[in-house]
Amino acid sequence: MQIIENLKVKERVFIEKLENGLTVMIIPKKDTSKKYVIFGTNFGSIDNHFIMPKNNEEIKIPDGVAHFLEHKLFEQSNGTNSLDVLSSLGVEANAYTTNDHTAYLFEATDNFYEALDELMNYVQNPYFTDQNVEKEKGIIGQEINMYDDEPSWQVYMNAMKLMYQQNPINIDIAGSIESISKINKEILYNSYNTFYNLSNMLLVVCGDFVPEDLLQEIKNRITKNENRRRNKKNIS
Repeated sequence: MQIIENLKVKERVFIEKLENGLTVMIIPKKDTSKKYVIFGTNFGSIDNHFIMPKNNEEIKIPDGVAHFLEHKLFEQSNGTNSLDVLSSLGVEANAYTTNDHTAYLFEATDNFYEALDELMNYVQNPYFTDQNVEKEKGIIGQEINMYDDEPSWQVYMNAMKLMYQQNPINIDIAGSIESISKINKEILYNSYNTFYNLSNMLLVVCGDFVPEDLLQEIKNRITKNENRRRNKKNIS
């Protein structure tokens, strides 16, 4: 395990790249009660044109897919919503999408490992149907309209369009009403399978942990989810 230490701020970061490609960063904070986790992937709004690794097919996706995918990962096949599950555990959870990455996070004082189970489960096990994708278009459409009425966001987007006329950074992260209308479950699965592979992801944990012990807990949860994905594929 690699250790990076900053003597000025008296901080150490333990970094391990697992066999499956996931990079894990652990920041121990001795004698603190709060624990913080962020699980992210290098997939943002600018990643709208790519080659799928399994078949080398080049595809272009509608604007707003990364943000749409962030919303949909919380909905599970058993009818639950992972945000609700995490809230019931007493943790504060959220997610966000930027131009170049998407992240899922929570902070907790209690029930940390139960919450970690839920986080790693829903991020690694997508569930998209024609019905839940169509339902989400209305929800995200309302969010887009809300930001259309937000002066500070409009100033920012207009500045991006003027400064970066040929760069996809000038595209609204959520897309537009028109662009999200073209999103379907196949697009979401293609995007997920391309960008949500563990070699393209990073897990950061901060709190009062023994790094070696926590790393083993993370490995156990990844193995469990990998087995679940294989079983689901075999059944189908």
